[in-house]
Amino acid sequence: MNICDRAQLVAAMGDAWNESEAKATCRMTDVAKHTVLKLLKDIGCACAAYHNANVPNLRVRRVRCDEV
Repeated sequence: MNICDRAQLVAAMGDAWNESEAKATCRMTDVAKHTVLKLLKDIGCACAAYHNANVPNLRVRRVRCDEV
């Protein structure tokens, strides 16, 4: 099992954030696909927790999203 250092993980997340495919991120950063997907999940959970803590009781009528 290979262990990624912090710089590799940061590079993988930067690429994964901008790329639409995990496979492309894996090729560019030499990080396993499972690792990239797990990091994306962990970051999504952290973002949701931050949002819930800092934006309580927000009423939304419309949401506009891009393809991400």
